[in-house]
Amino acid sequence: AENIQEWFDNGAADGFNIMPPYLQGGFDVFAEEVVAILRRRGLFRHDYEGATLRDHFGLPRPDNTFSQPQKASA
Repeated sequence: AENIQEWFDNGAADGFNIMPPYLQGGFDVFAEEVVAILRRRGLFRHDYEGATLRDHFGLPRPDNTFSQPQKASA
């Protein structure tokens, strides 16, 4: 958690890909220990704003082109 915070604070990284030393339990340990520390420090969110990536970034929904009646072609 210390290294992650240091890299983030110094602008050296804006995200991380985590590769645990072993599958399954490695992710659990990281989430329970490291993520918990980062959350307490305000460096890792608890919840997302929206239910989709589009909602999260506040992007408008495009018009559904399939919901409009199709014009007959000549």
